[in-house]
Amino acid sequence: MAQPPSQPPQDGFGAPQDPPAPGGGFGAPPPQGPPAGPPQPGYGYPQQTPPPPQPGPYGQPQAGPYGQPQPGPYAQQPGPYASGPYGQPPQPGPYGQQPGYGHPQFPGAPGTPPGPGSRGPFKGKSAVIIGAATAVLIALGTTVWAVSGSDEEKDEKPVARQSDDPGPQPSGAPVNPGDGSGDGDSGPEDLNEGRKSGESKVLWYKEAPDAPGSGADAPGMWITDKTAVKAAYKELSAYNVADGKPTWEPLVFPQKICAVTPEKTSDDKVVVAYMSGSSDRAKCNQLQLVDLDTGEKGWTRKVEDGALFDSVISIEMTLSGNTLMVGRSQSGTAFDVTSGDKMYDKRKYDESCFPAAFAGGERLIQVASCGAGGNNEHDEVQELDPKTGKVKWTRKFEKGWRVERAYSVDPVVVYSTNKDKKTWNISTLGSSGSVRSQVSVDEDFGVQCGWAILARDLQGCEGAVVDGDTLYLPTKATTGANEIVAVSLATGKEKWRVKSPVANSMVPVKAEGGKLIAYVEPSYDGGGRIVSIATTGGSHEPVTLLQNPQGTAAIERGFFSKSIDWVDGRFYLSTTRLTGNDDTKEKLMLAYGK
Repeated sequence: MAQPPSQPPQDGFGAPQDPPAPGGGFGAPPPQGPPAGPPQPGYGYPQQTPPPPQPGPYGQPQAGPYGQPQPGPYAQQPGPYASGPYGQPPQPGPYGQQPGYGHPQFPGAPGTPPGPGSRGPFKGKSAVIIGAATAVLIALGTTVWAVSGSDEEKDEKPVARQSDDPGPQPSGAPVNPGDGSGDGDSGPEDLNEGRKSGESKVLWYKEAPDAPGSGADAPGMWITDKTAVKAAYKELSAYNVADGKPTWEPLVFPQKICAVTPEKTSDDKVVVAYMSGSSDRAKCNQLQLVDLDTGEKGWTRKVEDGALFDSVISIEMTLSGNTLMVGRSQSGTAFDVTSGDKMYDKRKYDESCFPAAFAGGERLIQVASCGAGGNNEHDEVQELDPKTGKVKWTRKFEKGWRVERAYSVDPVVVYSTNKDKKTWNISTLGSSGSVRSQVSVDEDFGVQCGWAILARDLQGCEGAVVDGDTLYLPTKATTGANEIVAVSLATGKEKWRVKSPVANSMVPVKAEGGKLIAYVEPSYDGGGRIVSIATTGGSHEPVTLLQNPQGTAAIERGFFSKSIDWVDGRFYLSTTRLTGNDDTKEKLMLAYGK
């Protein structure tokens, strides 16, 4: 097992740039080349053939989130050491230059041209894509309340109406009874029949209705103390966390859902965006606040168009406290999530800088793209005051580096790529935007991320977990067991690593109670499992919290494009993409518990 060098390798290309003075918002640049940058590598192997690429506001799904990757815009990426955005070209480390591996950067080191050894654009880091748009969900019963909204020609506010209205109707697919049985065409099947001692119980399982032939996306999965809520195509549906029974009538939108807030507010509300119509001119500009526990609708708003080329065909939304930030392709607008009132806009600043993406949570981060097409072309990361939009600090990245993902906003941990140098970098920024550390672990990592065509989707990743001063990343494994590596955010060096307990990939899910929770993927003859890993002390061996039954391993493997969560001792698994395949029933959502 290769260990990180005792001294930082000297391999970047230039010191960090002095930040510009804090400024206002963003403006409109010319259209860019690659849509959203390369997706991050995946982990594991596919359980079934992934769906064909489909158009949508969040791009084209290429493979299952935990499966064998398909080529992304830059093919595979190198690992692990990357010529970073602050400084030096690769130099041989203690182990020599490895094929496919760049070396990490450290600020201030001198620069020379990168050395040989690349095996092609971004080789070595697999690109696994999660579709992040919208999908068809299950209709719950015969009486369904729908949200009737505006299209491009008539900007009417949504109203509630009965489903016998002549407007859009949900599909007639039945709902699972919520007792662990399926709802297949030939009658219910008890998924807990033959369950072995020590195995978890299928609390409930939902099959998906037929989707359009071109496929449909299913973004978002939110779990409260009472309810598990899933968005799909034009609907939001809610299930009791314990037994899967419907907790409120589904909300049906007049057009497909095009964006959601990935996280919920402190009082369990989310914002859903849906299209203004069904024509080619339709925009993703209709916002609706929804209470997850009751299904009640709150305020509605329309996102106004930006300047020329500033599109709302696709938007991204994120929450930071009571601030809802809605990102267009080249600007952003902040709303008060409690009232829906507009707070401020973020537009062009410093002549040539415009917004590329936002990331929310404990802090509000924006990425600006500056000087497009010129000699001074570069990205900048800024922290904003969520209440006012005022810039707290700015970190300028070297030319050629594109900030793709934010693994965390507190502390700020960003993943960037350099297409020309075929390298990547993971940097931790301090409270004032200074570069605190850069990951220097000699490894290919397997974080799974979505891919948006017109936006970067900074927070569209699973498998990278930050807790305190530690970043947890899964290694990439095409076959057999992988490892989880704990990386110090103070130094960028490896603290420890632990191997998956079985010959399947293990993925970090979240940190809670001083422990790391991880998901071990199912095999062809065994179910997946949830494990707990001690983050301190001498032993980090995984301890099984939930062993999923062998009898449902095939169903569990069938979620090739998936979102996962572990809440209050229950494991939730849902799809993020429906293929529209009429030959087989597709999976929608599955819950395990004791």
